[in-house]
Amino acid sequence: MADTQQVDAKADRKAAKLAQQITAFSKAHGGAEGQVAYIGQRGARIALVGEDGTWGNLVAPTYEIAQKAVEKSGITVHEDFDGELAAKVKTGRYEWSRMAGIQVGGPRND
Repeated sequence: MADTQQVDAKADRKAAKLAQQITAFSKAHGGAEGQVAYIGQRGARIALVGEDGTWGNLVAPTYEIAQKAVEKSGITVHEDFDGELAAKVKTGRYEWSRMAGIQVGGPRND
């Protein structure tokens, strides 16, 4: 029983730490929305989009920890990273050049 309590306490601490990071991101960008996606053995990705269009990602060791973290942070969570959420993301020259580079066989050195 003690091992289970230890694992639960560790998961709760990790979720609390992630929630603090999410809350800080939200405060810095005028609010935030997010989406949690399972990424296999690595855990779960928490994609964040600020009200100002800034975006970022956090990785949680499990999907359950990611869910706890977004619940604790109080942000709006979407089921999918759909068109509505994606449309809020502002990208710059760097992102566009990286995306174009991937499509045509590598980054360009302009």
